[in-house]
Amino acid sequence: MVNGQVFMLASQLIDQLKRDGKLSDSQTSELMVAAEQGQDVERLLLERKLATEDELLQLRGKLLGLPVVSLIGRAIPPDVLTTIPKHLAERYQAIAFERDGTRVTIGLVNPTDQRVVEALEFFARDQQLSIRYAIITLASFRAALRLYEEGKRETAEAITAATEKFAAEGEGVEGAEEAEIEEAVEKAPVTKIVSTVIRHAVEGGASDIHIEPFGKESRVRYRIDGVLRTSLVLPISLHPAIVARIKVLASLKLDETRIPQDGRIHLKEGGREIDLRVSTLPLLDNEKIVMRILETTARVITLKDLGFRDWQIATIDRSVHRPHGMVLLTGPTGSGKSTTLYAVLNLLNAEGVNITTLEDPIEYYARGVNQAQIRPEVGFTFAAGLRAILRQDPNVVMVGEIRDTETAELAIHAGLTGHLLFSTLHTRDVLGVVPRLIDMKVEPFLLASTLIMAEAQRLVRKICPDCREETAVDTAIAKDIERAIADFPPNAIPSALTSGGTKLFKGRGCPKCGGSGYRGRTVIIELLEFDEPLQQLVVKGFPADEAAALAKQKGMITLHQDALLKALEGVTTYEEVLRITHE
Repeated sequence: MVNGQVFMLASQLIDQLKRDGKLSDSQTSELMVAAEQGQDVERLLLERKLATEDELLQLRGKLLGLPVVSLIGRAIPPDVLTTIPKHLAERYQAIAFERDGTRVTIGLVNPTDQRVVEALEFFARDQQLSIRYAIITLASFRAALRLYEEGKRETAEAITAATEKFAAEGEGVEGAEEAEIEEAVEKAPVTKIVSTVIRHAVEGGASDIHIEPFGKESRVRYRIDGVLRTSLVLPISLHPAIVARIKVLASLKLDETRIPQDGRIHLKEGGREIDLRVSTLPLLDNEKIVMRILETTARVITLKDLGFRDWQIATIDRSVHRPHGMVLLTGPTGSGKSTTLYAVLNLLNAEGVNITTLEDPIEYYARGVNQAQIRPEVGFTFAAGLRAILRQDPNVVMVGEIRDTETAELAIHAGLTGHLLFSTLHTRDVLGVVPRLIDMKVEPFLLASTLIMAEAQRLVRKICPDCREETAVDTAIAKDIERAIADFPPNAIPSALTSGGTKLFKGRGCPKCGGSGYRGRTVIIELLEFDEPLQQLVVKGFPADEAAALAKQKGMITLHQDALLKALEGVTTYEEVLRITHE
């Protein structure tokens, strides 16, 4: 609260204690003067033994309308406690001690500190939580804070116990019968390690978990905001047991270590439904595990949420509401293509529309969408699936990826025969889409009649909003930016340059971003609608120079230009622009 509100609460405390006969007139006057001077009235009352800590706590709760709770000796489940990461709990003297779904109850030592309340509310919005507050004493806070360390010790003890169990010669999982392995792994302390690794990844906002042999150790790394960070290092003797435990959860073959395997784990973590897409890879002496984290109960993501600009959304909306044709997305693995596709499909998802998808694998479950998982091992390929889908009376078809000539030809056929088709392709940018399809033996005149829009994208890290600050712009960098801006289409010159020169920003580093200066990611895109002049160019074979000139004339901004705009707008850093676009 502001000083005036703090003074109001202090004066209410003094008035109530006077009414209760705890204070004389002179003591009341003296304390009111202290309150006006900004002194800590509660500390003065305690020092002069005019009130006990418990009396003040109960009175403060009554005046603020908040319950008073003691956490001393209280067992708080680890998944509830870690709703608030330890560094935030210490900074704000706040403890999460109850949770029901997305509703969490937090105890505050100082509920009158508006900065703390605002920070927690921001954190809750980011995590899609709602908060109830309670008042706790400093002693309660310290007791609850120790539980974080106990959780760490518990994990350490599990590691020690598991090491002892699996390190001994002859007690590893290698060479055992599958039933024996499963029974051993289910009972082993390694179960707790795997559970902790997954929980911490979900709480930390990781997109992937890597568990890999690393010399004489087993290394656990999380990919957070697109960057891998080592989280835990375990003895190599535990590695086979950890792999076996994950295989059990993903219903994979425990005794098969010669070939890669894929599976899924579905679990509930912190009141949220989580899917883990599991992939194993045989290495020289061990197997590596990678788990992609997919949150299935998250709210529907919109293009605006992903970082698309209003005019880009308008272009996409106009294109995808065409009755037939083909829309293609391109970008490397992990660039957010699937998320964008689902956001686009949501624009079309209505009762009167039959949407069918063919995916490998199914990453998100979408209500009202018919989703099919391809299985190449039984002949259910993208091409075979697409043939079947076209007999299912679809309005909209989404094919996970165009990988070969057969799928490309069928996709073109679908777009020509009254269907709206979405798919992805691996090319460097949107201007590479047409040459790639022509390489797949697609006839240019058919492609010109079908292709509506192409979009390329990447993900860049966003500057942490809590520690963002303006940074000095080096002369060489300023000149590079000026040269890049000179190549912008005339209608895309950033307004950031017309109001006081080039400004760049960075994150100073704070507890909320783990000192990295970045928090979250946003999309950068280049978008191209295929109108009649571009269609004529497709028929000609899409000469690179002519295509680039016509795209610029149409006002298309490139990936590098979109990233640079976001840097000038203070969304990301110039270093991140260079890291992602390599220009």
